[in-house]
Amino acid sequence: MNENVMSQLDAELEHAGEETALSPKMLLLEQLRITPEKQLKPMEFLFHLYGKPCFPRRELVAITGKAKSGKTFVTSMLMACCQIRDVLAFQRYGDEPLRVLWYDTEQSDESTQDILRNRIVPMIKTHPQPLPVMEGSGYPQGQNQMDELFTPRPNREGLGVGLFDVFNVRGVAWKERRDLLCEAVTRCKPDLVIVDGIRDLVNDINDGVLAQEVMEELMHLATEHDCCIVCVLHQNKSSEDHNLRGWIGTELMNKAFEVYSCEKLLPQRIFSLEQTLTRKYDIEQTMYFEVGDDGLPVSCGIPTDGGSKDKTDGYPQLNTDYIRHDEQDQWQVDVRRLFSDAIGTRQQVTGAELRSEVCRLSNIRSWKFYNSLLEEAVNSKVIMKSYDHAAHVIYALRPQTPVQTELYQDDGKPF
Repeated sequence: MNENVMSQLDAELEHAGEETALSPKMLLLEQLRITPEKQLKPMEFLFHLYGKPCFPRRELVAITGKAKSGKTFVTSMLMACCQIRDVLAFQRYGDEPLRVLWYDTEQSDESTQDILRNRIVPMIKTHPQPLPVMEGSGYPQGQNQMDELFTPRPNREGLGVGLFDVFNVRGVAWKERRDLLCEAVTRCKPDLVIVDGIRDLVNDINDGVLAQEVMEELMHLATEHDCCIVCVLHQNKSSEDHNLRGWIGTELMNKAFEVYSCEKLLPQRIFSLEQTLTRKYDIEQTMYFEVGDDGLPVSCGIPTDGGSKDKTDGYPQLNTDYIRHDEQDQWQVDVRRLFSDAIGTRQQVTGAELRSEVCRLSNIRSWKFYNSLLEEAVNSKVIMKSYDHAAHVIYALRPQTPVQTELYQDDGKPF
């Protein structure tokens, strides 16, 4: 608090029992005040991906994608990485293993158990050394607790918790799932929480008030218990629409520290994970993986279409009609031609319509790549960005400025 408030507090203490002029709201505002000198707890990240910090404590992270696009595969990697040091491109910070709470609202009990037995446990067993034991976990020091990793042991308070706490609440009424989640986080004290999926914490994904309540509750849980809460949510069903479902998806996009998008690439049956939004560290690389014969994820290279020789430096699937090369044979997208063809003769298009048509024509699969081209098209004055009567973003082709020329006679003099 500043000196003025402290002086006022001293004055109030002298008149204890009398009516105070410093209201509880004023005291709360002073606690919430941010100044350049205020000492804040530094950000702490649980993992890094391609060398960039990600999945911070006290924050929400979203993992999205269409149905069967690899979302649970990615969360399985994160959970395994809490015990072993690295899984594919993910690496854990620190030497100590992390506590995990997996709160499954979508799958059957059998499916949850199958993922534990046949995916997460085998990934952890690839670690050649006995796993370290966390202080206060209830496990004997130096013992390899692999076989009992998911078995609750009493902690110092006598509560049954494990390094992995897994709960399937699909059969519980939606109203109870939120309270049970709060109880589980409070009791188990996890470092990483996987909520798969948050759509089942509400009865109507388009209830804006309820969506806001859920997001505020999750943010409070993450802050109070110093954990990272990963929220899994489907994207809209349309193949061209990558927005998160419902009002709760809108609230999650607004509140999440990072958003990751999963996609299953056909016909190769390769999965991709791409960071689409972040508040701090941009992760430019896309992680590609496939499923091995043992059912475990395996790193793979950038997928190619039919063995194409033209890899265009990391974007082999692009339509070559919209690629041009300079004198040094360096390639780039012909932004003017691509966006002109996408808008065509229409006077204006919405942002979703433009993205859908540009990606269809060029075969772009990366949100970040599309967004960079959109920014280039606006900055280079190929298209104009404005708003309609409902304040929705719309785009239109910018009229071409005519080039002024002079006409000359045969003798070289202008007319």
